[in-house]
Amino acid sequence: MKIAVDAMGGDHAPRNPVDGAVLAAAQIDAEIVLVGDEVAVGAELGRHGNPSGISVVHAEEVIGMDESVATGVRRKRKSSIHVGARLVRSGDVDGFVSAGNTGAVMAVTKVIAGTLQGVDRPALAVVLPTQTGRVIVLDVGANVDPKSQHLVQFGLIGDQLAQQLLGVSRPRIGLLSIGEEAVKGNELVRSAHRVLAEQSIDFIGNIEARDLYRGSADVVVSDGFTGNILLKTSEAAVETLRVLMREEFTRTVAGRLGGLFARGAFQRLRGRVDYEEFGGALLVGVRGLTVISHGRSTPRALSNAIKLVGDYGRHGLDHRVEEALANQVAAPAE
Repeated sequence: MKIAVDAMGGDHAPRNPVDGAVLAAAQIDAEIVLVGDEVAVGAELGRHGNPSGISVVHAEEVIGMDESVATGVRRKRKSSIHVGARLVRSGDVDGFVSAGNTGAVMAVTKVIAGTLQGVDRPALAVVLPTQTGRVIVLDVGANVDPKSQHLVQFGLIGDQLAQQLLGVSRPRIGLLSIGEEAVKGNELVRSAHRVLAEQSIDFIGNIEARDLYRGSADVVVSDGFTGNILLKTSEAAVETLRVLMREEFTRTVAGRLGGLFARGAFQRLRGRVDYEEFGGALLVGVRGLTVISHGRSTPRALSNAIKLVGDYGRHGLDHRVEEALANQVAAPAE
């Protein structure tokens, strides 16, 4: 396999993307292609002794993190994001990882790499921890105003992701709503509920946000507006809990002693809730897999994102998704 990495994307580029690529290259059987300024990237690779299995494709432009998406997409066609997407389209690589401008990565990848057959709109998917394991949530930001047929497609795509990436043979698919009853939710949710119930998946109906973390479903489907709020609230809640626990364990002598005894448990807990374990959000429904990582991603996070692309490609998920969508029960016209 060959996986492209945006060496110029993120708050600490090109150092962190290069360090992440070196970590991944030592752990997976894949060639990694770093896309970016060949001089700057070459200098970073030189710190590692120019390891084998990593090559560089030059890109002379960079779309900034705070740059207008429209401006970056239209005017910077020689950017590392454009070059990476073209490598996916041509089949020279199997997937793409970027910690760059999220909007630009989504827009450029959709236009250049193209969508899978049967996919109307790509979705952003994340893997979150639960009390019993993991759950895939999609969409978390790509589509703020979708139609019910798009939510149905997200459910079918999520079903395939959970089978292959989480190892669940018959994933439970839930629809995020304000109540469990089928009549709860807005018209979008109620309409999607009716059609999801007709698909050949294990649709368990509506679930509330609190049930998501209890492990009530393996896949949770949402519109991108609601899903993005859920994701960012979850990230903030985890960070707040960390800060509060640190304050309590350093407030008194007894607290500091207790913190020392509990250090191992808290380190294990951090590993379970750390976003770095999966490396970022998956842009699913496009050809090849694109993983969009946090701009502040560490080398470890980027390494895990690269490995995630490798897992996706080895399972042949593009073909599985197209097959699932070809067999879906069509939603009524809206």
